[in-house]
Amino acid sequence: MTAITLPGKDGGTEKYLVGSTSPFPAKATGAFNRIALAAAHVVADPGAMTDPWDTPAIDWDATLAYRRHLIDLGFGVAEAMDTAQRGMGLSWPRSLELIERSLDAVRDLPGAVIASGAGTDQLEPGPGVSIDDVIAAYCEQCAAIEKAGGRIILMASRALAAAATSPDDYVRVYDRILRDVRQPVILHWLGDMFDPALARYWGRADHMAAMEVCLGIIGTNAAKIDGIKISLLDKSKEIVMRRRLPEGVRMYTGDDFDYAEMIEGDEMGHSDALLGIFDAIAPAASAALSALAEKDTRRFHDILAPTVALSRHIFCAPTRYYKTGIVFMAYLNDHQNHFTMVGGQQSARSITHFAQLFVLADKANLLTDPVRAVSRMKTVLALHGMTG
Repeated sequence: MTAITLPGKDGGTEKYLVGSTSPFPAKATGAFNRIALAAAHVVADPGAMTDPWDTPAIDWDATLAYRRHLIDLGFGVAEAMDTAQRGMGLSWPRSLELIERSLDAVRDLPGAVIASGAGTDQLEPGPGVSIDDVIAAYCEQCAAIEKAGGRIILMASRALAAAATSPDDYVRVYDRILRDVRQPVILHWLGDMFDPALARYWGRADHMAAMEVCLGIIGTNAAKIDGIKISLLDKSKEIVMRRRLPEGVRMYTGDDFDYAEMIEGDEMGHSDALLGIFDAIAPAASAALSALAEKDTRRFHDILAPTVALSRHIFCAPTRYYKTGIVFMAYLNDHQNHFTMVGGQQSARSITHFAQLFVLADKANLLTDPVRAVSRMKTVLALHGMTG
């Protein structure tokens, strides 16, 4: 076993013995009985001669290779979502380039699924932005994704949240966009714990009241909606909404705290999944989903239980910085050879946070090469003036 000295929560240090190599296969071992979409991160290019905050560069080879890695493990890819720092460093033009490149990169993979985020992030929210502007921005992005041959995830809009004066404005926007899409879309209700600019989405501060508005829109447009992903980190709200969806409309869990329970479901139904944490735990999640398909629920939960502890740490408050942990996992497991992020967000978490993440990843059997992972953890420690 390899040892490393890590910073502790109390300001001291502690020696940690790293466990065994991850036992999970690099490819899916069987078909899933749940739809599972992984919201994928982008890999920055730290050597590009650009301002990394204002005009971040992307390592396209590593970014696209990671999508193929997820597809090999049985996942569909949710492209250009907030996990990819959409609207948080990744602009709409660069997002569209990412979507087009991703679709092209997987055309040789039978059955590969990519669904891409359409939003309004070409607009800067403010008093000069009208509801008509929001509709035009959504239409522009939806048309561009459909032109590229992609499926749509209709993302929540900061501009709409800022411009709307009542739930009727949300009804107007969503009815208009859904009327014209070519194939059913996935709606995304992203809570303000992920993005404070999305507070009062659907025109109501209370989530249960907001749910009524959203369910009304879904009921009117059910033929144009494949499903909805809700990211409120509250399993009780997801279950209530899941049980009220029209027949044929799926619930995609976005609950990075309780996903195992939501995916298994209960006697009244289950959730499919569209999760950012799948990016970080893909090999384990793939093995667990294969076990669930074989009706081995005990193995399903045995595999996922330690990943839930890791996920709760990665998504701890301020939740919007969870992407830093996602990319750190990719660095530890050699999916990228550096720990640099779009917008410099590698600085968004503390070294103690990374140390705890490292331990939880090991306990979840997610380090594919423990010796290499220790070496990389020591590099990050050294950058913080510590020796491991």
